[in-house]
Amino acid sequence: MVVAGDFKNGITFDMDGQVMQVIEFQHVKPGKGAAFVRTKLRNVITGAVVEKTFSPTDKYNDARIDRREMQYLYNDGDLYYFMDQETFEQEPIGKDLIGDNFKFVKEEMICKVLSYKGNVFGVEPPNFVELQVTQTDPGFKGDTATNATKPATLETGAEIRVPLFIDEGEMIRIDTRTGEYMERA
Repeated sequence: MVVAGDFKNGITFDMDGQVMQVIEFQHVKPGKGAAFVRTKLRNVITGAVVEKTFSPTDKYNDARIDRREMQYLYNDGDLYYFMDQETFEQEPIGKDLIGDNFKFVKEEMICKVLSYKGNVFGVEPPNFVELQVTQTDPGFKGDTATNATKPATLETGAEIRVPLFIDEGEMIRIDTRTGEYMERA
């Protein structure tokens, strides 16, 4: 059982016969009246996103989600190919099921492929990845009044903000959940 007061991002539950995944949640305690939980939910099967409020005491059944570790091989247009580490079978997954944070994944990385009753509905990249900076402007001495950053392009083509001391060719660690620079690798 899942209680609405315990919602976290990524939790899946069965609501009225539909499998829903929490994308965003916010516990609200107004000055007057009872507390409630404001959420943004995604239907795992159809991909539809809805906003709904719950009482913190609402209870729902868990939805069993399979998370298989698979190696990302390559993409061919709108299809991304993953290989099962045990059976070595390749599985194509459509671009619409790949999240925005997939831009930090390069070939041969291990990802978690999420499925419900055999239907794939999403891909989770590793939480932290190490990538090389392929293009960034040089940082200038004296530009460090506060936590100054500059744009940088990574080897996967993704663009993020990095501190001024990072140069081209350096390996950096990135948190794929937030898309932020963590540290030098």
